[in-house]
Amino acid sequence: MRILFRYMKPFAALLAVCVALLFGQAMSDLNLPNYMSKIVNTGIQQNGVERAAPYALDAGVYNLLTGVLDAYGRALFERHYTAVNAADTAEGMDWLPGANRSLGDTYGEMLPGAQGALYVLKGAPSEQELAQIDRAMGIAAWTLINALDTVSPDSGAEGAEGGGLSELDGEALSRLLPVLAALTPAQIEEARERARTLDDMLLTQSGTMFTGMFYTQLGVDMGALQSAYIWRIGLLMLLIALLGGAATILVSLISSRIAAAAARDIRRDVFGKVQSFSAAEMDKFSTASLITRTTNDIVQLQMVMTFGIRMVCYAPMMAIGGVIMAVSKSTSMTWLIAAACALLIVLILIVFALAMPKFKAIQKLVDKLNLVSRESLTGLLVIRAFAAQGHDRARFDGVNKELTGVSLFINRVMVLMMPIMMLIMNGMSVYIIWSGAHQIAASQLQIGDMMAFIQYAMQIIMSFLMISMMFIFIPRAAVSAERIRKVLNTVSSVSDPENPEEFDPGQRGVVTFKDVCFRYPGAEEDVLGGISFTARPGETTAIIGSTGSGKSTLVNLLMRFYDVTGGSLTVGGAQVSRVRQCDLRDRIGYIPQKGHLMSGTIRTNLAYGRPDATDEELEDAASVAQALECINEKPERLDDPISQGGTNVSGGQKQRLSIARALAKKPDILIFDDAFSALDFKTDLALRRALKQRADSATVIIVAQRVSTISSAEQIIVLDNGRIAGISTHDELLRGCAQYREIAASQLSEEELAL
Repeated sequence: MRILFRYMKPFAALLAVCVALLFGQAMSDLNLPNYMSKIVNTGIQQNGVERAAPYALDAGVYNLLTGVLDAYGRALFERHYTAVNAADTAEGMDWLPGANRSLGDTYGEMLPGAQGALYVLKGAPSEQELAQIDRAMGIAAWTLINALDTVSPDSGAEGAEGGGLSELDGEALSRLLPVLAALTPAQIEEARERARTLDDMLLTQSGTMFTGMFYTQLGVDMGALQSAYIWRIGLLMLLIALLGGAATILVSLISSRIAAAAARDIRRDVFGKVQSFSAAEMDKFSTASLITRTTNDIVQLQMVMTFGIRMVCYAPMMAIGGVIMAVSKSTSMTWLIAAACALLIVLILIVFALAMPKFKAIQKLVDKLNLVSRESLTGLLVIRAFAAQGHDRARFDGVNKELTGVSLFINRVMVLMMPIMMLIMNGMSVYIIWSGAHQIAASQLQIGDMMAFIQYAMQIIMSFLMISMMFIFIPRAAVSAERIRKVLNTVSSVSDPENPEEFDPGQRGVVTFKDVCFRYPGAEEDVLGGISFTARPGETTAIIGSTGSGKSTLVNLLMRFYDVTGGSLTVGGAQVSRVRQCDLRDRIGYIPQKGHLMSGTIRTNLAYGRPDATDEELEDAASVAQALECINEKPERLDDPISQGGTNVSGGQKQRLSIARALAKKPDILIFDDAFSALDFKTDLALRRALKQRADSATVIIVAQRVSTISSAEQIIVLDNGRIAGISTHDELLRGCAQYREIAASQLSEEELAL
């Protein structure tokens, strides 16, 4: 998978932006359950009272609370609360809905229930100081409850938990001062010690309920306080959700652009690499496989990049953050999350072990399917001619069924994951509700915290689900990446030299073979050996021989599709292995045995080797190639469309257009690799005559099977089993070369042979 990092490196800045946005999205998603918990706990259950530490107290209630606190608690209250009168101008009332609407409001106007002296929280205590006051308030509340239980058992702790506490109010507690004053210090200390043993959450909840009663006593509109809190938290949740949504959209956009750009670069490099391959590398990689690697394999990498950028960063953030937030809500149930995560990891590893070998096989099967499809489509006429549709259909069905079987196996394994994960997820939710209900009943957990814990647990499970999805994409992408890496890392056996030579202007078009030998990669014997001849400008050099004698191989060496394994091959006075391939091929006009046209128009095909050629030059080349007549017959002449592979023209027209394409290039060397085979004798003769007149300065090399095509050549080379059996003119070879005479005898009459 290093190939992904290599191609994503240029987008490091955008990747950093994605990570930052994903962090923001994760923080948004992690905070929403927490705020939902606040709405339930504080907004609904506590009527909008956020803290146990009261912001304002009636003087009688203040004396009551400080009376049951220890020295530390009293000092804490005395340090943070200050006495004011109802007629004083109100300050620090931001906690109250509608507070400070005008600077002249008094405490009495802000708190209608206030009479006489008040105690208000002064300054801006730190969070740590407020937490200390919260705990002190909780201890004071439960000290009062325990003390009342001592005085009147019917109004004790059980009543407080079951409904007695809700029946108390601040005024009633103020009237209890004489009763509490009758208690001995030992009794108050005992009640205080019992309060200290309670859970912090229970202390805070009870303290908050007492604070709410004190606010009611002061005339605070508790409905307005509750609504203000819920609206404030709700709007904050909406803002966070919008920011998280915006981050999600931006990450999706940026990751898609990064993946598309990286895939574009990989596709460009793979295509460029394939173009640089010699014939030896093309033999190593089948055409169907190279098509799959350039398309399907790169698509797999693009998919894993698109999803990976989001999931690889987002899922761990959510998993780790979810665990932290869940632990902050309840530590007693975190073992359940750990157990569920362990089960998921085991499940993912099992799926990975089962699916990984199949992912390796599936890409090879895609190659095979492409190969069969390509052979069937390109050879459709042959298949029909031999009435072999049934056989070809059986071949396709065999590969298709094998690919389908492997794909179904992978899909069944992956499909099995979802119900198992949902079972784990729902089972965990049921247990959380069951356990949370018991803790809520024991005042060890609040309802909102339980709801938030469930959501965090779901987020953790979903994070592992995302990771499991990446285990689906990554193995197949890893196989594709390896296949692409092999193409990119393949070193072509034919490469340009670091310090290329220049052609000799005085030997323009001269081709010299000197004791040339060639052996295909991996072969045990040479297919060509001891080949020596010179082809000169203005002359026609013909190559003839039986099938498999090495004629096309000789041309491939001249085009440098392969490098010679022995001897010397020069063009224009320079070794072909010491000049740049593009410079060598710029001097050569090549017409292959099987004419191939590109999709486009006649004009784009004829100007393929020389884009700046004028219409007159293109028509002149077509005239020499005997293709002008068929061009003139077309409705749009040079602009008439040509389909892929030239399937909308006949074989002879395709061959003549291929010849015209090479002639329009005006090269130093013209190579006809059995290019006249699709032409009738009349067209063949006319073409050779026109060629003799128009290309008299070019070196013409003709590979042919017809003796009549090469009989007028200045030099004919007869190949036999990769060796030169004879080299001379037509007449001399008839007299002195048995192999040539044998070929001629199979094609010419006795009278023609006698001549």
